[in-house]
Amino acid sequence: MRVRTVALLVAAILPLAACGDGGGNPPPSYDFSAFESEIESFLAEEDLSGAGAVLVDREQGVIYQRSFGAFSDDRIYLLASSSKMLVAGVLMRLDDDGLLDVNAPVADVTGWGAAHPDITPAQLVSNSSGLVGLDPTFAPYICQYVYTGTLDECAETIFTTPGDDARVIPPDTQFRYGGGQWQVAGAVAEIASGKSWDDLIREIYVEPCGLETLGFNNHFVQLRQSSSNPFDYPIGFDSNPANLKPTLNPNMEGGAYANIGDYAKLLLMHLRGGLCDDNRVVSEAAVRRMHEDRIASYGGSTGSLFQGYGLGWWVDRDSSRTYDPGAYGAFPWIDEDRGYAGFIALESSANVGAQLFARVEPLAAAAIDAAR
Repeated sequence: MRVRTVALLVAAILPLAACGDGGGNPPPSYDFSAFESEIESFLAEEDLSGAGAVLVDREQGVIYQRSFGAFSDDRIYLLASSSKMLVAGVLMRLDDDGLLDVNAPVADVTGWGAAHPDITPAQLVSNSSGLVGLDPTFAPYICQYVYTGTLDECAETIFTTPGDDARVIPPDTQFRYGGGQWQVAGAVAEIASGKSWDDLIREIYVEPCGLETLGFNNHFVQLRQSSSNPFDYPIGFDSNPANLKPTLNPNMEGGAYANIGDYAKLLLMHLRGGLCDDNRVVSEAAVRRMHEDRIASYGGSTGSLFQGYGLGWWVDRDSSRTYDPGAYGAFPWIDEDRGYAGFIALESSANVGAQLFARVEPLAAAAIDAAR
């Protein structure tokens, strides 16, 4: 009787297994051997200690994940500018919740007086506020690189310092990447929500997505640079956020850290219209707005290979791809047409990360195309 019961169960299960995704098709079988071989070759050429890579598919979830060299999957990376899409997402969640209107003046929320009365949060996170862009030597904005003080205090200083007026231009007239405008965006989120930045990251991303390593700090003056280039990966982080001092002034445009598995979940959330599993992080409309080429609306251009920019995302005007690369070699991308996204993590420089991306992204796309 027992044998017959098992046989009946097997007979019932096999047809269900053959259905794969429920539509009569088994899950795709991917061959990413060329993709990973190219990464291995690149690391050897550049004499790099290691790297991490992960690919996610809208329907299948994680379809490839591997760490190379001396690095393991639990290694935590400083993300530098790959933090920007996270900041934009926080503002969009507050907009979803009715706590913030990203198209209304910052001055309506902050109470910082009449300084720059026309600048909106959407302009801040599309690098279109007219404030001074990325310039580590610009004295009025230096507080964004210092872990002391508070985010609110630093942002108010940046937003209200009269000495920068000669370099400030009207909003939505020119793309100016980075800088203090991102610190202002973070403070606006804190004020609008009544919560700290750490609490916002935990409530919006960490808990709904089950993240284990994502956080923000302000490492810039805490860690020694490996070279004279201030944008090379710093020495002393060693995959350990505990090596950084606690701060109430995290750096918005470049202060996040995470491992590749956590970042993959965030990319998958974008592919799935703002959902982590069944948990809503941001609305579908918010995701679309983040990926749309906002600067095109005022005739702007980044002046780079990726001519467009949305809210926290570079936009390739010649394709359906968006990007958020970082100064230390981290390089995330989303390919909407193929329904997949990828993330490469390095401990190097933006130039090295861009070179690796250019070599391996076509191989990832080809492997995905071949499997379908």
